[in-house]
Amino acid sequence: MDIFLIILAGIFVIVGFVGSVLPVLPGAPLSYIGILLLHLTDKVQFSSDFLILWLVIVIFVQLLDYFVPIWGTKRFGGSKRGVWGSTLGLIVGMFMGLWGIILGPFVGALLGELSENKSTKEAIRAAFGSFVGLMLGTIFKLIVAGFMIYYYVEALI
Repeated sequence: MDIFLIILAGIFVIVGFVGSVLPVLPGAPLSYIGILLLHLTDKVQFSSDFLILWLVIVIFVQLLDYFVPIWGTKRFGGSKRGVWGSTLGLIVGMFMGLWGIILGPFVGALLGELSENKSTKEAIRAAFGSFVGLMLGTIFKLIVAGFMIYYYVEALI
């Protein structure tokens, strides 16, 4: 049973890392589930403090991932339409592959800002803020998932 859990945990940790880039998959939570599965084995025992700390970090990063693109859009001068455009662009972009995921929020924010009769320069600036926010959220998720991979490997060595 331990071997099965170790393999399943490894799959979750790897899929979680990939899911940190693909918004369709909740990357950090999947990686955390992998760590929990590893904890259920007789071979590896993480402390309760470790598991609680990483649970809090995972929840924080997941919440941050939703709010950082909005913050980026607002920080770079975006309006509510720009924020909504960014969100809709992300949703539509998920169905268009990796480039859709990357460009969707940018194009959505751009169109939202243009619908507010903002100048092209202002709209591009707000759209860039959305892109920056999306990239920051992705980086945070990759860092957390990377730590989960590290702890998975370290626990098994």
